[in-house]
Amino acid sequence: MMGLPLSFASPLLLTALLALPALWFLLRVVPPRPKELNFPPTRLLFDIRPKEETPARTPWWLTLLRLLLAALVILAAAGPIWNPPASAPSSSGPLVLVIDQGWPAAATWAQRISTANGLVDEAAANGRGVALIPTGDVPKDATLLLPAQARDKLRSLTPVAWAPARKEAFALAAKILGSQSDAGLVYVSDGVDLATDPDLAQQLAALKGARPPLVVSGGVATPLALAAPDNAAGALTVKVLRPDDGPARAGRVEARDMKGLALGEAAFSFGPGVREALATFNLPVDIRNEVSRLEIVGERSAGAVQLLDKRWRRRTVGVVSGASTDTGQPLLAPTYYLSRALGPFADLRMGETGAPVENINRFLEQRVPVIVLTDVGTIPPATRTRLARFVENGGVLVRFAGPRLANAQDDLLPVRLRRGGRTLGGSLSWETPQALGSLTTEGPFHDLKLPNDVSVNRQVLAEPDGNLGEHTWAALTDGTPLVTGAPRGRGMVVLFHVTADTSWSNLPLSGTFVDMLRRVIALSDAAAATDDGRADTAAARVAQGAVASIPPTRLLDGYGAFGPPGPTAKPVPANFNERASAEHPPGFYGPPDALLAVNALKPDDTLAPLDLSPLGATAAPVREAAPRDLRGLALLAAMALLLLDALAVLVLSGALRRFGRRATTAALLLGAISLGAGGILAPSPARADAASDFAVKATSQTRLAYVTTGDAQVDEISRAGLEGLTTFLAQRTALQAGEPMGVDIGKDDLSFFPILYWPVLPNSPVPPPATLARIDAFMKQGGTVVFDTRDALETPQGSSGPLSPAAARLREILSGLDIPELSPIPRDHVLTKTFYLLRDFPGRFTGGTTWVEALPAAQDGDERPARAGDGVSPVIITSNDLAGAWAVGPNGEPLLPLTPGEPRQREMAFRAGANMVMYVLTGNYKADQVHVPALLERLGQ
Repeated sequence: MMGLPLSFASPLLLTALLALPALWFLLRVVPPRPKELNFPPTRLLFDIRPKEETPARTPWWLTLLRLLLAALVILAAAGPIWNPPASAPSSSGPLVLVIDQGWPAAATWAQRISTANGLVDEAAANGRGVALIPTGDVPKDATLLLPAQARDKLRSLTPVAWAPARKEAFALAAKILGSQSDAGLVYVSDGVDLATDPDLAQQLAALKGARPPLVVSGGVATPLALAAPDNAAGALTVKVLRPDDGPARAGRVEARDMKGLALGEAAFSFGPGVREALATFNLPVDIRNEVSRLEIVGERSAGAVQLLDKRWRRRTVGVVSGASTDTGQPLLAPTYYLSRALGPFADLRMGETGAPVENINRFLEQRVPVIVLTDVGTIPPATRTRLARFVENGGVLVRFAGPRLANAQDDLLPVRLRRGGRTLGGSLSWETPQALGSLTTEGPFHDLKLPNDVSVNRQVLAEPDGNLGEHTWAALTDGTPLVTGAPRGRGMVVLFHVTADTSWSNLPLSGTFVDMLRRVIALSDAAAATDDGRADTAAARVAQGAVASIPPTRLLDGYGAFGPPGPTAKPVPANFNERASAEHPPGFYGPPDALLAVNALKPDDTLAPLDLSPLGATAAPVREAAPRDLRGLALLAAMALLLLDALAVLVLSGALRRFGRRATTAALLLGAISLGAGGILAPSPARADAASDFAVKATSQTRLAYVTTGDAQVDEISRAGLEGLTTFLAQRTALQAGEPMGVDIGKDDLSFFPILYWPVLPNSPVPPPATLARIDAFMKQGGTVVFDTRDALETPQGSSGPLSPAAARLREILSGLDIPELSPIPRDHVLTKTFYLLRDFPGRFTGGTTWVEALPAAQDGDERPARAGDGVSPVIITSNDLAGAWAVGPNGEPLLPLTPGEPRQREMAFRAGANMVMYVLTGNYKADQVHVPALLERLGQ
């Protein structure tokens, strides 16, 4: 309404505002009560009939006050709503709700789910079914759900780490709209076009029907993304993208290593109307080579993360030339062409002065991972032995032909060579220069485009044998090799059968030369190979065969956080360089020594605004805040104006002077009653009976509870942790628990909750005896208290040292409780198999011991002794900070780091929490399963 986030439940009632001018006229002609004066001669005037009576005018300010009061009553009756929820285009048929679930929606996922819930609530009020179609995990077939089922499904939805599959989602929506003519379509869009669906316009046009759909988009911050990282010679740069031409915007990009430690920050800034910005990290090369993750600070999405593997590292390359130094024409030297080709992606160390042997030995001592020899023929035996060991231990040796190499015999080559080589016009020659004919699939050049501008005048020939084809990576049109390579140990030997300058071919002038060198240098590890073989590389595995498939190791979720691979993630080829998809989510693939990074965006990807004009839809923004009913405030304001009107009438009539203090008291009493009535009409979360309100909320759904400690930070982590565990339970189990609640153990009724999480602080006071008695009663009635001292790092498992402050305080608390004998969880305890099969119960830490009630000894051969409380321990004690591992933010992102931070540690912590909750709710159910055969035997079945 007029650009404001305001709407009305009954807008037709606003037409009553048109009657305000008539009300103004009526109020102006009604006179106020006249003043009374005792004047005896006026009795003579009673018998005189006046010819004309002219009423006095009502003061204008009083008339305006009453008009404002009437307007407020009309507005309240019309039902004003601030931040109104989006309204579906149809109120009769089913609601077809399509919601973008890709990574661009992750940063504002909470607001989008809130908008979708408002649409589902509207459908529930109108008795409509809901077909929910997310564009991330698109269902095979959409069925109509009850609104309650749709809410549960929305709650379990999380953004995915790849681009939305709008094509499949729109096709499914079109199928439902075709079968349900009265259905209404609502599309909650992220507003980002990733150019993954070229036929998007036709798909949108197919959804256009007689009833225009509703598109909910915008109203929140546009997503940001990272693409095209470049570890250049001077700095590491990465592009920051946004989809719109908005105003100026700034931010920061953070660089982290594999352990999650911050290595540096770089600022970026968008100018007005600019969609791309650049973040530059001016760090030393050694530090830049350790960067494995770039992320936009404050932007929680997989697209805001760029993972870097060894392909982005700058290798150190040592170049040794066997040719004589030509100071007069340095631009024609082989080292010039190599420096120009290798400079963009490698740090060069040139060995142009001194003997080649000296330069080779110097680079070996410096542990350079790649050594390039240009026309180096004879190598002394001692140096050749060191070079051979260098290659076997993971180094890459690249050699270029020349007159010296053509006339020498050397075993540091991938193939055996003929002496002399072949030249244009020679005995083993061709009449015309040869072009590049093929790039074999076995080599690293298989994905390069075959150039048509490369010609060769001279080359060194390889002796034909049975293995020549396996070692050939690039061949001329006559089949003779141009580039050969062979693994040796953990390293690689590569030979270009032409010179590094233009004397034998024009290959150094071609862009293909740069791409070939980039792939050859990438075969090496960024760590220098040492003589003792400590360096390892995947170069041999890549070059030998072919393209291997490597499984996922650590994958990103939609919020950009690492997690274990899911069941649907498939291995990728070793040369995979596409954007992430549902089958290949973003993350790291392969073993730790040869990780392959898969990102949500390719280097050449851009973001653009999504064009929804073919849909012919009405638009509504995503609301940042929840809707608020303003009827109560309007009525409260109307009551206040009514009070002012009453006081004004009393003042104008002189009643206050007549009745004095009694009239003033009555007016104040009337005002208090009016304000009290307004307070009743105004919606307020506070109730007169707080205990009843607490009981209603606690019993409306099964809820997890935590003890409030008075420390705001600890209480917030406890709340966020139980909220994360509740979401995990909703996604993995049949339990749909409500929002967790904090309890004051001294005042609140604990009997409503099955489990109570109690973080023990070193400085927290010991509860008084009356409160401890309440805890005792809670445990005796079947409740379980999880005490967490959160100090596993201070008291490692098996430590016999003094107690930590938190553990000492816990001992004081337990000394006032009637608790059973405790013991560490046995390997066969029911808690280890209630839902997941577990060996330990990690949290944010992993070194603590988890304690439960000790099992009584079996008697008379009974394998399962009888226990009270349905076999559930009333006490669970840990020091692993469970809530810290469970804690998630509003968008589902983890709030605290883990120690030691293993890939599956957080997943196992959630599983431990699920086992605890299921253990408390189901009791000895799992233990009973082992007796099923005996029970069936006794029943004769």
